[in-house]
Amino acid sequence: MKASAFLSLAATLALAAAMAAPTSAAAQSCSTKGDFNDSHLHMTNYIQEGVTPAKLLEVMGQRTPRATLFGIPLQQEWSHTLTGDAAPTYYLESDAPLYYYSFTDAVIATSYMALSPAQKKRFDPMITGFNPADMYAADHIRRVLTTFPGVFEGIGEFSIHKEFVSSKIAGGPASLTDPALDRILDFAGEVGLVAIMHNDIVMPFTKKDKERGYFEQAKRVLAAHPNTVIIWAHTGLGRVVQPPSQHLAFLEEILSDPKLKNVYFDISWDEVAKYVIRNDRTVAATAALINKYPDRFLLGTDWVAPDNAEKYFSLYESYQPLWAKLTPEASANTRLCNYERLFDQARIKVRAWEKANVPAAER
Repeated sequence: MKASAFLSLAATLALAAAMAAPTSAAAQSCSTKGDFNDSHLHMTNYIQEGVTPAKLLEVMGQRTPRATLFGIPLQQEWSHTLTGDAAPTYYLESDAPLYYYSFTDAVIATSYMALSPAQKKRFDPMITGFNPADMYAADHIRRVLTTFPGVFEGIGEFSIHKEFVSSKIAGGPASLTDPALDRILDFAGEVGLVAIMHNDIVMPFTKKDKERGYFEQAKRVLAAHPNTVIIWAHTGLGRVVQPPSQHLAFLEEILSDPKLKNVYFDISWDEVAKYVIRNDRTVAATAALINKYPDRFLLGTDWVAPDNAEKYFSLYESYQPLWAKLTPEASANTRLCNYERLFDQARIKVRAWEKANVPAAER
């Protein structure tokens, strides 16, 4: 990775952050106390195995007051002709395709419903078992909401362009230009569902003169759905999708646009954290951007079925150099307050939609 990818706006952002007047969002307070609320947590893996919500609560302890709760929408096929008796558990372990596994939503719902009222308050379940290239996907989301009222508050993480994954999906990849995606985001906005979307900000190993391809498509989609809260996962980065030459400038382009105030970013995944904490300059550049827009970033782990606290909190701990560079307000907002604000609002809106659309006897 080239450090310059994070540095093109560093000086400008640092100056702007220092001069900017504090906003009401930056001054927000949280009712929850702890290290962080987890905006990106998978209960199950690519073969639909994982841990229970009770186990997650044990791992989270009191350091993580709340977390999203969702599975993986894709199942890795086990093709004996390709891997024999070696059963793949991850998408990089086989050339066999991935296929959408809608039952994941029922698994999440029934697991959540088995919790006590106090335990339920700590989770914000998400619907993931849909194909974003299918015009019927929005109907699936509606069906899940009416089948399991009182459970879900968002959709995602769902993927449009994702390194290694998109090309493996049976039936073909999703697209930012597909009207099926618009239908999904329209419905999410109608209901009040938070949408967590994974979309690589560039294609892997993209040349500089082609870096804006996915980004321009993404901007058009985001702007077309101003009433939908959308969290762009991992700031668009990935295992091999390194920060493009103007990565922070791309984020600034969205964050500074009043027509895109519905868009947020999560800084989840240890594969992404490595770009931020690579050196003092990348940390400073990232901190300057977050300090300038303290109400637009969330921390998530992106762990898949974590079963021990040491691993679970390692992502948070790896960001200590970043926390040290943030203002107190920006740090609290990124770790705790922005999550609380967005998902508290979603709870209210989704429950109101259910009250209006699901018969009382079924709620």
